[in-house]
Amino acid sequence: MDQEKLVVSKKRVADHGEVYTAKREVNAMLDLVKQETERIDSRFLEPACGDGNFLAEVLERKFCIVKNRYGKNQPEFERYAVVAVSSLYGIDILEDNVSKCRERLFRVFDDRYIELYGDKTKEECRNSVKYLLERNIIWGDALTLNTVGKNSKPIVFSEWSPVNSTMIKRRDFSFRELLSHAAIKELPLFSDLGEDVFIPDPVKEYPVAHFLRISDAK
Repeated sequence: MDQEKLVVSKKRVADHGEVYTAKREVNAMLDLVKQETERIDSRFLEPACGDGNFLAEVLERKFCIVKNRYGKNQPEFERYAVVAVSSLYGIDILEDNVSKCRERLFRVFDDRYIELYGDKTKEECRNSVKYLLERNIIWGDALTLNTVGKNSKPIVFSEWSPVNSTMIKRRDFSFRELLSHAAIKELPLFSDLGEDVFIPDPVKEYPVAHFLRISDAK
């Protein structure tokens, strides 16, 4: 029987403490919040996302719901697929992990998309998903709250909120500000649990945009 590869190299373990969590353990942990993993719009942040073990499993669960509810209606499937992808956030200090995580999450989406619609799939939907993954999966350090690489700067996350059946509103928030208030530390990123939750002012707001053209909002 093939064994899951849980270590990339001894050097990466020594330098970064990088050890992957096995699929069985990932699912056991996600089962503790099973109801949230099956909500299409529930938001998840993995501050050391690696190549996406946790986020990929969450997205697989969300896509099971999207497929079952909207698989017979392509525009609805596309809309909720974009919402599902927009709900996942990750940070990793290693650039190759960030690239692998984005690619892995895109494959989860694209495999389902092609399976359902074949040559009727749309590049503009793929482009929206790729754009979301570029924005939401960040090469950064969750301890310093800054990006990694040249011109390091504070991590900024985008909140993507459906406005109606076709439009999405983007607001950017400083990750440091999101964590600065004690009330939010025990709550999901961009929690919508009510008035008692502190949400800082966004660093930037964008006009609403069609979910297939979210990268056009300036």
